[in-house]
Amino acid sequence: MASAVYLDTSAILSGVLESGLCPDVERRIAAAPALLTSRLALVESARALMRVRQLAKVAETRLADVERQLDALWARCDVWEITPAVCDLAAVLAPAKPLPALDALHLATYLLARRMLGEVELVTADARMRDAADHA
Repeated sequence: MASAVYLDTSAILSGVLESGLCPDVERRIAAAPALLTSRLALVESARALMRVRQLAKVAETRLADVERQLDALWARCDVWEITPAVCDLAAVLAPAKPLPALDALHLATYLLARRMLGEVELVTADARMRDAADHA
């Protein structure tokens, strides 16, 4: 069993903005001995909610519920900072599998957590990230 679960923003936002976390992700979060994420996840989620709010296609009450869910989830997480080591690793990660810069920062944070903590499970909705992590 993993010592921790690393939460990528994509896995969380896709669920909470649609209809709630999928049962598999909820189960993995509930069973996790520890939850990790990057400071980047907090920024990405805040920006995503801002964009959704500006489009005015989701009821404000629903957005308030999503914000509360995210705040509760992030409060349970050990938030890893975007350090020079994270940036250095992100710059050279998976050259054969190009990732956007923000995804590379998430992947670098996950890989550094895995180096420091041992078995860390990656929870992501991004197939490119999952593939890059499998080959890193």
